Amino acid sequence: MDLQRHPRITMIPGVMGGKPCIEGTRLPVEHILDYLGSGDTIEEVLEGYPFITREDVLAALAFAADFLRSDGLVPA
Repeated sequence: MDLQRHPRITMIPGVMGGKPCIEGTRLPVEHILDYLGSGDTIEEVLEGYPFITREDVLAALAFAADFLRSDGLVPA
């Protein structure tokens, strides 16, 4: 997957085990997806993580969609 298409998402080996995170944070994309998948709204996610923006949440969703469109596997 081309991470250049997702500038708000980083994958740094020493940060959260290299999991995709919101840029400049240690907040993995999967946490945002877990909250939204359990029924939380974007506003509720933002209340819980005031250091991210609505655009960050939307970027996490776009990253997940592209990830699933690809092979679904990111090299370790």
